[in-house]
Amino acid sequence: MRACSFAALGGAAAAVGLLASAEARVTRIVIDDRQPLAAAPGQTIAYEQISGRAFGLLEPGHARNRIIQDIELARDSRGQVGYTASFVITRPVDLAQASGLMWHDVPNRGTPYTILPLERRFGDIGLASAWQGDNAAINASNGTAVRDTMLVGGRHFLQLPVARHKDGSPVTGRVFGRIVNRSGLGSQPLIVQTNPVPYLPQSLDTKLATLVTRSGELQDGTVLGEAVVPGSDWAWARCSEANPFPGTPDPTQVCVKGGFDPSKLYMVTYTAKDPYVLGIGFAAWRDVGQFFKTALADEAGTPNPLLRDGKPAVTHSIARGNSQSGNYLRGWLHLGFNQGEDGRQVHDGLWPIIAGRRIALNFRWAQPDGVLELYQAGSEGPQWWSAHPDPVRGLPAAGILDRCEATKTCPKIIEHFGSAEVWALKLTPEWVGTDARADLPLPANVRRYYIASSSHGGGVGGFDTSLPGVGLPATGPNCPGNNFGTGVLPANPVSHVQTVNALRVHFRDWVMKGTPPPDSVYPTLKGRMIDGRPVPDLVDAHKAAMGFPTLPGLRPTLPEPGFIMPVHDYDWGPQFNALDVSGVPTNAPPPIKQVIRMLVPRVDADGNEVGGVPHVLTDAPLGTYLGWNVTAGGARPFHQGQICNYVGGMVPFAKTKAERQAANDARLSLEERYGSHAGYLAAVAKAAKNAVERGFLLPADAEALVAAAAASKVLK
Repeated sequence: MRACSFAALGGAAAAVGLLASAEARVTRIVIDDRQPLAAAPGQTIAYEQISGRAFGLLEPGHARNRIIQDIELARDSRGQVGYTASFVITRPVDLAQASGLMWHDVPNRGTPYTILPLERRFGDIGLASAWQGDNAAINASNGTAVRDTMLVGGRHFLQLPVARHKDGSPVTGRVFGRIVNRSGLGSQPLIVQTNPVPYLPQSLDTKLATLVTRSGELQDGTVLGEAVVPGSDWAWARCSEANPFPGTPDPTQVCVKGGFDPSKLYMVTYTAKDPYVLGIGFAAWRDVGQFFKTALADEAGTPNPLLRDGKPAVTHSIARGNSQSGNYLRGWLHLGFNQGEDGRQVHDGLWPIIAGRRIALNFRWAQPDGVLELYQAGSEGPQWWSAHPDPVRGLPAAGILDRCEATKTCPKIIEHFGSAEVWALKLTPEWVGTDARADLPLPANVRRYYIASSSHGGGVGGFDTSLPGVGLPATGPNCPGNNFGTGVLPANPVSHVQTVNALRVHFRDWVMKGTPPPDSVYPTLKGRMIDGRPVPDLVDAHKAAMGFPTLPGLRPTLPEPGFIMPVHDYDWGPQFNALDVSGVPTNAPPPIKQVIRMLVPRVDADGNEVGGVPHVLTDAPLGTYLGWNVTAGGARPFHQGQICNYVGGMVPFAKTKAERQAANDARLSLEERYGSHAGYLAAVAKAAKNAVERGFLLPADAEALVAAAAASKVLK
């Protein structure tokens, strides 16, 4: 790895560097590595990647920082709060070829991200910078690299302080962690998603903690078969067959006498110490983005590597995050972080992708790495954009845009979702509120698009992947989560790629040229007129209300009431602020006060959802595409029969009428629908033409889809 100060950029740049804005609060940048980026097909602009570290200081008393939970307890000896954030810039080698647009990406669980070839063909600039101080990369080396894994340890990292009382004594509190679908005599860590619970016990004395087992948990929060494990029968220790219980003391591991039973869930509640001040991740991401967009140099005179002719090459920027990272953006905007310390608006656009909640980051003992298993925060307070009351939970009228509207720093926003966000990521209260009585209006700066009957982030696409015996996998996909299990059905192939390609072009034009994108398209309670009567697109989440057909390979009652993952109204304790998801939770785990009513899209006779944007694979279907799946049993039986977290599935159509009748399948076969391969190709071409005309498919992608359908084995 080699270091580069960019001093060779010339005396003029160094001179203007001395005029760096103090408000940006990035005091120093260090460039650790710089590498050319291999050109993608069709890319004519040469690109490179620059990686390094940004060192920042926050003033805890600043009006735009005071909202950070425990920031006053993170002061150093100078009374300031510091952080170190990794970053990677993807930029044209010659910034004269830069378009002026910067995509500021939020890494998902620290995963590196490079802007896509289409964006590089535009000449766009990419910036990814760290925000998550609790992931396993926090203790990574202080250097970063773009070769091979792009970052040391393979992930972005944010180094930040823990909260300490003013007298230096540790901050403590009750925390819980869970172990599920594990077996054997070896010890197990407490895992949130793929990372350890970031808070260590204050004491290894099991008398000061509680370990319980559960034989089951229902989606409404009902607990089955809970039993307390005596403190003498478990230990904070590392153990194995060769080193059996009680093992060797270790605060990161739990060892159980007799080993773990894979049919049970284990949950330990304990007193932890030294909470990270994770809300600093909001300010660090804000300040790093604003620095590279607007600053000339850091406070030591190191030039911003995004200068063109001595001025910032970035004229517009869009914040972008996917899944967990999209939830981060919604929380970031809600808490007012699209306004820098200098009062200026940071980003012009905001694109939270497949993300319908707000990240649970800015409270003491937060575990933002979670994926919405029981007792995970993130659905508290307003999930909708404009101020709206929450009578079900007894909260006042509020919205995500409240703070940016007050400071006139709201960006243009595009959000898009698939069916998995409805079924497992608790989406629909964003559309209809917690009482689910009426569609909530969208403000003028927001567009919403729904890709019906699709999985989280979309599937692999293609046509033969949807056919039994041709490309359909023999086993179901992994269910995301803490060792959750696998799905019964093969993965849903409906892709988001082509739709997102079109949305990207629209978003660039909206931000840079002021050209509005297509009107929002998503399911509503208002619905549509059918045979002269109004029929809602959104209904209660069960088979009868949806009109869901009985499908081969699934139990005939699916989806039952209680199958969907709902929003739980948790009681986190009196020191917790549900509106902002801030404060100090004192209930671990939190009691469930009530379960919020969840709505889902209605389906057609095939079981495919209505109300989405035009899409070739769903408008010329090869089966029933589901935003949900069912968890199989096997070696990980705890969630067997329940929803497979946020993975979709597919039930293909039979090829012939005889085959479907033999399977007792009411859905028309491929032959009955399309007649022949030519008939199917005509249906694909028609669907592609419609999607292009409505602005949800680029002409080049339409041509590629029609060509792929022609080359497929459908009805050949």
